[in-house]
Amino acid sequence: MKDLLEQIIRENKHELEEEAPLGHFERFEAKLNREHKKQIRFDRKFILQLAASLVFILLLGNQLRMYFAPDQGKQTQETATLSSVSDEYSEVEFYYTSAINQGMSEWDKLVEDGFISEADQQMMTNEIKEFDRMQEQLQQELQANPDDERVINAMLDYYQARLSITTLIVDKLKEVKHQKMTQNETEI
Repeated sequence: MKDLLEQIIRENKHELEEEAPLGHFERFEAKLNREHKKQIRFDRKFILQLAASLVFILLLGNQLRMYFAPDQGKQTQETATLSSVSDEYSEVEFYYTSAINQGMSEWDKLVEDGFISEADQQMMTNEIKEFDRMQEQLQQELQANPDDERVINAMLDYYQARLSITTLIVDKLKEVKHQKMTQNETEI
């Protein structure tokens, strides 16, 4: 096969060495330029389509996330606190919640020691539930009216009342515990 090709080229050598017709190179260059321009337009169009598809997919994913998980957005909106109003209120709220939690841990300690009856425990559970309902209602009001001084004052009054009642109950129970312990010491 190689020999046959070589033979054809040798026999037709004079035809292959002829000059190209006039304007051949210009026509060839024009054809190359046209094909090159088509390729560039195709690439730009393809890139724009790809970018538009990517944006569409991202937007669709975000909408699906919001549709299938709507509770996440509601949770952050429903839990408005005084700290969301200002830093000063944040410090006040931290003080009250810390003091209330400390009182509740003392309550739990008294329960563990056996100084609180079942009836007293049930009463305190009911009070805590009532306070929790009141707190949820005030948080919803604060969410709806974050700049209303009346709502802020109501939240502060709520914290003061809860702290006062918790402290009063725990102090009275400690007093009863102390009396029982001193009474047991004198009886022995």
